[in-house]
Amino acid sequence: MSDESNKNQALGTDAPTGLGSTSRRSFLSRIGTVGLMITAAPITRAAPPVTPESTSTPAPPSPPQTGMPVTLRINGAEHHLQLDPRTTLLDCLRENVGLTGTKKGCDHGQCGACTVHINGYRVNSCLSFAVMHEGDEITTIEGLGQPGNLHPMQAAFVACDGYQCGYCTSGQIMSAVALMNEPCGPNDADVKELMSGDICRCGAYSNIVAAIQSVRQKKLSESSSVVPQTRD
Repeated sequence: MSDESNKNQALGTDAPTGLGSTSRRSFLSRIGTVGLMITAAPITRAAPPVTPESTSTPAPPSPPQTGMPVTLRINGAEHHLQLDPRTTLLDCLRENVGLTGTKKGCDHGQCGACTVHINGYRVNSCLSFAVMHEGDEITTIEGLGQPGNLHPMQAAFVACDGYQCGYCTSGQIMSAVALMNEPCGPNDADVKELMSGDICRCGAYSNIVAAIQSVRQKKLSESSSVVPQTRD
């Protein structure tokens, strides 16, 4: 072999391969091109045609139902709910039912802003789980009276100016209505004692007591004016 052939073979240049006039570089280039086409063909064939159906976004799966099924009767209407067993009655009323008249004050049963009626008795709704009250009759401030048809206690709070900022007012009124059916002495001090669980940070206590006493006096006068009927 000549020196020129040895040099070309060492450098990998266009030295003849013995296959006609094809050089080593041309031969290897053709083999590489054929191999690339063979491996790329399945990828090209695997690509599906783009259609309007294939570009549409699939509907997300519906979230699983969580919580405990509970039916609560609130202000005379039934509400079918799925609740975490740890949900307080206060949070249920505000977040799940949308009755925001019941206020969250201290959330520890110390201020009375969240007071509602359960079967006619006043209860701090922040201290009670909602799932405990299936079958009970729950009354909130929204079920006590409405604008244009106020409960007598609501009207008395307006007449006696028994509120200032108003945040505690719904709890104060709910407690005051329940007090009407509880044993209570006739004096202001007696009323203050039974209303001691309701805090008014504005300090409108004297007006609150005046509103309650006005309703009590009106109820007393109405009951005394009823003449019992006797049989002949």
